[in-house]
Amino acid sequence: MEPYSSNNLLLEINTLDFSYDKTSPIYKDFSLRLNRGEIKAIVGESGAGKSTLFELILGNLKADKGSIKSSKIAQVFQDPYSSFHPSFTIINQIEDVCSIENVEEMLKELKLDFRLLEKLPHELSGGQLQRASILRALLMEPELLLLDEPTSALDNIIQLDVMKFLISKLPSMGMLLITHELDLAHWCADEIIEI
Repeated sequence: MEPYSSNNLLLEINTLDFSYDKTSPIYKDFSLRLNRGEIKAIVGESGAGKSTLFELILGNLKADKGSIKSSKIAQVFQDPYSSFHPSFTIINQIEDVCSIENVEEMLKELKLDFRLLEKLPHELSGGQLQRASILRALLMEPELLLLDEPTSALDNIIQLDVMKFLISKLPSMGMLLITHELDLAHWCADEIIEI
């Protein structure tokens, strides 16, 4: 993955090909551009390659053909338990990657108590941990935020509040959202990409 420095264009994928077994391509001549201030939603059935796309953008998988250029990335994983080490407190794992200077306002917006951050991951509910994962990603001050089902563990009211909070961050970043919820995609996305 090449670093990217354009002011408004945060992600550029050109004519991407990728397959795991060379016989059934997951991506063929796939292109995508994402600008600052945009949310694009990736929708598709399980196994269609939505999470694979994030792995390609992050550089964890190598494309067979094509190019990917992106700005500074943070990711919110679908399973928050897999994104935190079980033996360390949430706050330790946040401080390992970023400053917590501006944490109070974000905690309020995400309806999290600071005391929860002093706990181990298994001591939080799935919804609390998912919001802690969003908190960590935002504190990293990315330009490009990759969101893999970021609200799947949240009830409807908190889901709406969290999405509104994420949307409020758009002036400083762009977001690529994987979701199976078409209503959510239609509500928040500038473009829906079916794969």
